[in-house]
Amino acid sequence: MKVLLVNGSPNREGCTYTALCEVASALEKISVETEIFHIGTKPVYGCCACRKCLKTGKCEISDDICNELVAKIEAADGVVIGSPVYYSGPNGALCALLDRAFYSSSSKFRGKPGAAIVSCRRGGASAAFDRLNKYFTISQMPVVSSQYWNAVHGFKPDDVRRDLEGLQIMRTLGSNMAWLLKNIDAGQPQPEPEKQRMWTSFHEGK
Repeated sequence: MKVLLVNGSPNREGCTYTALCEVASALEKISVETEIFHIGTKPVYGCCACRKCLKTGKCEISDDICNELVAKIEAADGVVIGSPVYYSGPNGALCALLDRAFYSSSSKFRGKPGAAIVSCRRGGASAAFDRLNKYFTISQMPVVSSQYWNAVHGFKPDDVRRDLEGLQIMRTLGSNMAWLLKNIDAGQPQPEPEKQRMWTSFHEGK
């Protein structure tokens, strides 16, 4: 079993990375393989609403890391997405990638357990955490919980390492992710969706 941990921060080994490492450590203690994927600092595109992905199954924009990220999520058994909090929300570059990844490929992620973690200096953690969880809930991905909302606090990695409650939340999240993965592996498959997808649009003539 393998869990992909997405570092949605431009800082390769900053606060978000420190929190993800704590999750990864808990997973590896229970024999779950992990990989940390860094989104980096290169420019990424927002969705341009071309809708070509509905035919091809992948984002038409191929000169950034979106399709690479999709392939890694698809190959993993579970995913943890981490982000710093910027202006009470996740990193904008990360959201641009996730919008395209989940719009083009969410059917490939169905049934994979997902979890979000956020890192902030002080405020905005719950708003950013809520935003990230919406990617999972629209994609029929079981959301993995912990003992509190999945956040660490601090301005520097050393601050995060002193956030003992936050680190425990990360370890509990890792343990719960491993537990759910092993239960899924041993149990019944996820129910099949209804054959016809219903769309509600309140406009005249329909």
